[in-house]
Amino acid sequence: MTTLQYLIRLITYRTRLYVFNALAWSIIYLVPIVPGLITKEFFDSLTGSGSLKMGTWGIIALVLGASVGRVVVIVLGFITDVQFRFRMGMMLRRNLLQHVLKQPGARAIPVSPGEAISHFRDDVDQSEEAASWSVDVFGLTCFAAVSSYILVGIDLQMTLLVFLPLVVVVSVAQLSTSRLQKYRAASRESTSRVTGAISEMFSNVQAIQVAGAEERVIERFRQFNDDRRRTMLKDKLMGEALNSIFANTVNLGTGLILLVAGQKMQSGSFTIGDFSLFVYYLTFITSIITNVGTFITHFKQMGVALERLLTLLQGAPARLLTLKDTLYLRKGHDEELAEVAAGSVASDAAGPLRALEVSGLTYRFPETGRGIEDVRLQLKGGSFTVVTGTIGSGKTTLVRTLLGLLPKDEGTIKWNGRVVQDPGTFFTPANSAYSAQIPRMYSDTLRNNILLGQREEDGALEGAIHAAVMEYDIEHLQHGLETMIGPRGVKLSGGQMQRTAAARMLVRDAQLYVFDDLSSALDVETEQKLWERLFESRGDATCLVVSHRRAALTHADHIIVMKEGRIEAEGTAEELLRTNETFQELWSGDERAKG
Repeated sequence: MTTLQYLIRLITYRTRLYVFNALAWSIIYLVPIVPGLITKEFFDSLTGSGSLKMGTWGIIALVLGASVGRVVVIVLGFITDVQFRFRMGMMLRRNLLQHVLKQPGARAIPVSPGEAISHFRDDVDQSEEAASWSVDVFGLTCFAAVSSYILVGIDLQMTLLVFLPLVVVVSVAQLSTSRLQKYRAASRESTSRVTGAISEMFSNVQAIQVAGAEERVIERFRQFNDDRRRTMLKDKLMGEALNSIFANTVNLGTGLILLVAGQKMQSGSFTIGDFSLFVYYLTFITSIITNVGTFITHFKQMGVALERLLTLLQGAPARLLTLKDTLYLRKGHDEELAEVAAGSVASDAAGPLRALEVSGLTYRFPETGRGIEDVRLQLKGGSFTVVTGTIGSGKTTLVRTLLGLLPKDEGTIKWNGRVVQDPGTFFTPANSAYSAQIPRMYSDTLRNNILLGQREEDGALEGAIHAAVMEYDIEHLQHGLETMIGPRGVKLSGGQMQRTAAARMLVRDAQLYVFDDLSSALDVETEQKLWERLFESRGDATCLVVSHRRAALTHADHIIVMKEGRIEAEGTAEELLRTNETFQELWSGDERAKG
């Protein structure tokens, strides 16, 4: 997608709104035509060559009326411009976020979080800016066409002198394209590094303090900030230099007009009214020249923004950026959106799980070539299956590939005999819920971290908290469920974070629950309670658990032993203790760890 195609797709996102906005600003820029003509006739009438039969106060009334009308249209124009700009920006951010959330977790964002924030903020703003300025250029072009027609009828040579600076400005802007884009790209990149450094510092406060690395981290941040200052200074200076060229080019044109006009008036071929009209229009033509140059600058910078936004798509079609869909922006739309979401969940629900079949499931990490190979397994509805194995055997890779968090290279997944085409979209509530090996918490209340936007239903939250053995912890938190847990849950212990993740999963009524190393940070007593309550509270749901802990293994209906990315053995705990050496070592190792 070229920059021009990108601009066209943006301005046609809401075609009627854009046209209405363009018409409003065209009227704003065309209104000065009338006062200019009135002023010309007034000065010509003073010399006896004018045809205007109106007194001074009548002329003042006309000019004031035109000015008031222009102010009214300007207010309307700003309203339409804000409506268009922010809808366009929301559309871009919604489409980007929608694409990111649909990607497998390992490939969701190809850049640092700080740089991704810069894409969502700065590059979208730059796109908005260029599209908004296109409206001004359209209105100014209309003014240029009408005013040039009037001025050419008066004096062709003078008209050329008026518009000559416009040609100079366009030429300068074109010549500066490559350097302008280079400085803007460097400025955006350095800003992303600063944002990313801030994010990392806030997310790893404890690690920095424990390592005594405060000074080194601050020095690194200072270097990033100095680099950002230099690159932004170059970008700003380039922009200001272009603005200076635009302004001084206009001043040069003004001087030429004054010199030529004086000669023509002396010869009698140019009236005072003609001169007043040229001078009056000159102010607005100056605006044309400056704004055209500004639009060209924004358009070139928009090209940089487009390239950066496309990196988030990771090879997906560029048209995904500008997909048209409903935006829910007004009061009352939250209920409508909730209904749409509920309908979506209902339509995606695949019904009670009777059997989940996996055949030939394969994923290899691009960097190492390791992963899982030709995994075949079956889960019966209502079963409690545990996947176990030594470190690096592929347990987590298996469940992440099954759930679509890693893009499978090969294999087929069937839910009740039907092939799951897109695991990443399918394995979500109400079909399945997942608790990751490393829980992700947000700087919000404990309640919001569990619900994550889900509405509280009668008893669901309390039931999930009980099943996750969290009631004692909540009682001893200062504000209970309303306690702010800090960035990445720094105010919670490792065990509390794991149980919060479990409650988050259990509050969503799903057919399949997937636990990845849920109890690794728990003491023996809490772990025993957790698995007992989970086993009792799951109802008819199917559980797939990654663990090597005996408390989980003893509850299992079926155990899968992984080794070097493949299934080495399957069976019950009793069977595997008799027949599988890997399982025997895991069982004995867990016993020694408890001792």
